[in-house]
Order: sequence, then structure tokens, then C-alpha cells
Amino acid sequence: MSAVTAPAQTHVASRRFGYGVAALINGLLMVLINVRPGWEAVPFLTEATPQVLGPVNTTLAASLVANVLYIAYSPRWITAFGGVITTAVGLVAAIRMWQVFPFDFRESTIDWSIIAHGVLAVAVAGSAIAVLVQLGMLLRAIVARQ
Repeated sequence: MSAVTAPAQTHVASRRFGYGVAALINGLLMVLINVRPGWEAVPFLTEATPQVLGPVNTTLAASLVANVLYIAYSPRWITAFGGVITTAVGLVAAIRMWQVFPFDFRESTIDWSIIAHGVLAVAVAGSAIAVLVQLGMLLRAIVARQ
């Protein structure tokens, strides 16, 4: 192995490791949320939580699938396309959480409701911007292939 090829191979290996860790975390979160007691064990989640589970599970599943795909095949256009899809699905989940707001923080002395709404607002705005950025990256990657 020459000094010229070693950093590129290390970079690919570290990216693949990162994709594997991300896929593992997404799978673990899906199990923790959906297997008994699942989300019901979290004291501040309300009975409205099932109304957001579809978008949340879709986000986790899309990210899991994308990361598994990236382990095997990750040219720039594929990762950009995956970024558009996973970010858009995450945006839908964040909007749905804002609409339903399945949280009950009445037991706390801190007004977590305002903080949670703020975090969701940042997530929605950031995701909307990120979708546009990912679309730009996808277009640039497609043009570069020609």
C-alpha cells in the first residue's frame, strides 16, 4: 500500500464505519420506540404519541436504509439523493410533531413546552434549508457525472 492510496482507503473505511454506526443507532431507536414498553415508558409523552409514530418511524427507516446503502455504494450523487430523501422525511416528522405536540411537561418547574416548541421550530427551519442544500448538492453531483 502506497502513501498515496492509504489516506483514501482510510477515509472510505471511516465513512463506512460511520454509516454502520448510524444504521445501528436508527435500528436501535426503532426497537426502543416500538417494542413494549417503548414510547409508553417515557413519562412526558402523551397518548397522542401514536399520531407521530408513523412519520418518526419512516424517518428512522429511511435513514437506516440510506446508511446501509452507503456502506456498499456511496458515490456523491447517491449520498446527496439519500440526503434529500431522509431530510425531507425528517422535515415531515418535525412538522407532524409540531402539529400534534405529544408532550406533557406539567410536572416540571421548567417550561419545557416553550423549549420543545423552539427546538421543533429550529428543526423545521433547518430541515427546510437542508433539503434545498441537498438538492443543490444532488444537482451538482449529477452535472459532474456528465
